[in-house]
Amino acid sequence: MRENKIRTTLANGGTIFNGWLGVPSSVSAEAMARQDWDSLTIDLQHGLVDYPSAVTMLQAISQTETTPLARAPWNEPVLVQKLLDAGAYGIICPMINSREDAERFVGACRYAPDGYRSVGPIRAAMYAGADYVKEANHTILTLAMIETQAAVENVDEILETPGLDGIYVGPSDLSVSFGHDAGFDPEFPKVIEAIEHVAKRTTAHGLIPGIHVGSVRYGLMTQEFGYRFITLLSELRLMQQASAWALSALRAGESRPDAP
Repeated sequence: MRENKIRTTLANGGTIFNGWLGVPSSVSAEAMARQDWDSLTIDLQHGLVDYPSAVTMLQAISQTETTPLARAPWNEPVLVQKLLDAGAYGIICPMINSREDAERFVGACRYAPDGYRSVGPIRAAMYAGADYVKEANHTILTLAMIETQAAVENVDEILETPGLDGIYVGPSDLSVSFGHDAGFDPEFPKVIEAIEHVAKRTTAHGLIPGIHVGSVRYGLMTQEFGYRFITLLSELRLMQQASAWALSALRAGESRPDAP
């Protein structure tokens, strides 16, 4: 089976820098895949992507060495399994608040006897290899999203779920759960404390601590907390930022050394 380079990089002590895709376009997926991201996650929860679009995006990413992942829209086994069958090498699942939630999620990603995933890797076998069914349980990544106070309180029991590979913090929902405004890079003390706590507990369990950030500064801070799977913004937000910056400089008549 084709190597999951995320696992290899992490096993060698590295950090994964993950890109995010919310635009339903194989062209933008291909362009992002050629920018040296370690992995790319296709977002079917809050992105504009549906399943047929996700398949074409997975095909585009497969032209490169970038590892393809997907965020499922919910903890619902049918689409989780279809995304894996389409060739996603890992699933990020939203709103995991308990061990029961985590077991339901992980079970959908693992073939028996480790789970209840049905066998039928239509495109996955073409991407990964003829021994996909035999090796998938050891290769596919499962990342459970921690996004609420309840999930933070239950993080140890979630982390004890057999077959779970790691945690992925959603800071915006987490902030709302604590009674604050939504948004990237929260500075609320209780939220930062929770983010740091989750990283410590995940590391203590020997699993992958992951998080979504809105700036390089915040990403570097979370690395200091111990996060080793870090997503920066999305292709749409990066395009918006670069466009706004370049247009502002152009209108101002400024030539900046780091201009796009």
